[in-house]
Amino acid sequence: MRACMILSTPLPPEEGIGNYVYNVSKKLIERGHDVTVITRGNLSKTQIDFIDNIRVIKAPFAPVYPFHVHFHGFFVNRLFKSLEKDFDIVHIHTPLSPIVKTSLPIVSTVHTSMIEDARYIELVDFKSLATKILTKILSYPLVLELMKKSAIVTTVSNSVAQELKEYYGYTSIVIGNGVDERVFTPKNDREDFILYVGRLSYRKGLFDLIECAKYVCQRYDVSFVIVGKGELESVLKKRVNEIGLQDKVVFLGYVDRKKLIQLYQNASIFVLPTYYEGLPTVLLEAMACGLSVVATNISCNAEVIEDGWNGILIPTKSPEKMAEAVSLLIEDEDLRKKLSKNARRTIESKYTWDCVADRIEKCYKLIY
Repeated sequence: MRACMILSTPLPPEEGIGNYVYNVSKKLIERGHDVTVITRGNLSKTQIDFIDNIRVIKAPFAPVYPFHVHFHGFFVNRLFKSLEKDFDIVHIHTPLSPIVKTSLPIVSTVHTSMIEDARYIELVDFKSLATKILTKILSYPLVLELMKKSAIVTTVSNSVAQELKEYYGYTSIVIGNGVDERVFTPKNDREDFILYVGRLSYRKGLFDLIECAKYVCQRYDVSFVIVGKGELESVLKKRVNEIGLQDKVVFLGYVDRKKLIQLYQNASIFVLPTYYEGLPTVLLEAMACGLSVVATNISCNAEVIEDGWNGILIPTKSPEKMAEAVSLLIEDEDLRKKLSKNARRTIESKYTWDCVADRIEKCYKLIY
């Protein structure tokens, strides 16, 4: 099978969708398929790279918000026209990826519902308000058009599948999300820090995390390590300074995979305070590394976590409950060990890239 993956995020990956496409592409190539990825480049001419045997073509792009998807789509379609004969199937990963004009069968994977995404954006500045409005207005027709043109619509979680049924009237196939369980592995030595990994962006619950840190650091000699970058970074740092936690809350920015794995393996607790996700990769990575996890009780997290067995679920927008859960894990070593062991078992049984690749191959065979 000759597949063309289309997305709108960087490769090598810096976030969830890019990570998903990168790992799925590697697995499909291992199984004898030919995979090309088309994504965003910069304003220069089209660039072609090979990343771990994946041919990556970067079409010209400029962040002309809110028309960036259409701008990207113009160059992707111009490029695709000359390449169409090289493929058997097109696999588009959305949100915010262009739709190619093609006679080939299209599989779409919807990683998040943009309607739900917009609903949970906090209004912290003018940009957040504009993002909330434009996301809702512009994204809905793009996703609807893609689903109309898709032979099969897939999603990463049951919660996103339910949202697509409710908002768009489409039934989708849940193929899940994954993690490389051979690379993301547990380690016995743990240090006294609580870890967050993800974009420093709206709807991630990061202001709640800072408030949680204030409660916890008053009682225990621990620190919080925040990994990731995004538009809220300066605002969050300002808040940390205001409450006098600059020595206890460390912002590392973006880190490479080797460093990220070390952080997962060395941390004592992982906290995911998000208000909405499709199915977060960072949750699966933390669990694969045997971390004790505290996560908000949103639909996608609850698909993975059984409260008290392989993690702890807390209400959204509740720094106090978050702090209580973190405090419980700091004090109860036996509970940490229990959650750690069962988290790893959960990943090994359900959330490997082999499991995801199996389901994608079945989808391809249904339409080609």
